Amino acid sequence: MAMNREDRAKQFLSFDAMKGLGAAIRRMEEKAERVEKAELGEEDAEAISVTLSRLTRGEGVEVTFYLGGHYVTHTGVVDRVDEVKKLLRLGEEAIPFEDIRGIKRISEIH
Repeated sequence: MAMNREDRAKQFLSFDAMKGLGAAIRRMEEKAERVEKAELGEEDAEAISVTLSRLTRGEGVEVTFYLGGHYVTHTGVVDRVDEVKKLLRLGEEAIPFEDIRGIKRISEIH
């Protein structure tokens, strides 16, 4: 009995004998690259506080903050500085004040 084309093609599909190994390795690498959240000095904390207090809606900023074991830098437009909830909102992103490591105003968003 002859094998149809589809069944014949299936026998040549690659076989992943270690299914999930790649994802497990990536998770281990990501975990190993994590860093501790650094405490800000008084001067740095004050500078961030002053910058946050002067931001206005629609202003461009570059913010470096702690997220999931890493420091990341995002560039965006200020949607809101929420003094009550202590959050900086850049569109959908809500960044807790306590996680901000650095912030600078920028004139142009690319």
